[in-house]
Amino acid sequence: MKKFLFGLFAAVLVLALAACGTKDEGSKDNAASDGAEKGEKTSLVVGASNTPHAVILEEAKPLLAEKGYDLTIESYTDYVLPNKDLDEGTLDANYFQHIPYLESQIADFGYDFVNAGAIHIEPIGVYSKKYDSLEELPDGATILISNSVADHGRVLAMLEEKGLIKLADDVEKVKAEVGDIVENPKNLEFDANYEAALMPQLYNNDEGDALLINSNFAIDAGLNPMEDSIALEDKESPYVNVIAVKSGNEDSDAIKALVEVLTSEQIQDFILKEWSGSVVPVK
Repeated sequence: MKKFLFGLFAAVLVLALAACGTKDEGSKDNAASDGAEKGEKTSLVVGASNTPHAVILEEAKPLLAEKGYDLTIESYTDYVLPNKDLDEGTLDANYFQHIPYLESQIADFGYDFVNAGAIHIEPIGVYSKKYDSLEELPDGATILISNSVADHGRVLAMLEEKGLIKLADDVEKVKAEVGDIVENPKNLEFDANYEAALMPQLYNNDEGDALLINSNFAIDAGLNPMEDSIALEDKESPYVNVIAVKSGNEDSDAIKALVEVLTSEQIQDFILKEWSGSVVPVK
């Protein structure tokens, strides 16, 4: 009889625990369902240069929120960490670099990244406190450029387009180096030993005869490329800034939504109004 009562008690206990477990699981399912019904947003973390990238992303925040994405912007002041953090998974995407730089980073570090979408172009500019035009540059003038090899071809192609130098016919423009110059009528001297982010400081210190400064660093330092530069890269430049992601993530709903918002008419109009041609949308 005791054995019978003990077995009965054990059976009741098992059923009770099972019922509790079912109730708990049901509660979790209901909570998840409630969360979905409440429209909880999906987190999206994007690394960006302070200006203009982070500013553009701030403008895009409410538009992404409407699509169900809570955008977190991680700002950077260099060109190395955004790709490192993307590779390590700290970021879902980054928005700071043009295509040649992205390709060079993939080649140098083996990153498995892809271009998820082109957003805007930042024309690179020539700045000088000593001269008001490229024509005024004297014989033997010193031109300071950044040590970012990915920008060297861009700078040299621009100076060639402006008539200051000529590159070898068989050189690929985006990969051109100073050694590829075959004609240099003004005997320009090139100094490429500086971090890109330091170029505005060198300009303010009146270093060199002229400097090439990326627009994002120029704008971040309070310079207006349209007004302060003595020459500006053509707006048809192939150096378009893109959204970079790990390979395979370009087709995710979150990244598609991000690119869709950044290329929307509202954001493109904002870019044109905010920077008056210093930053040019691709559409």
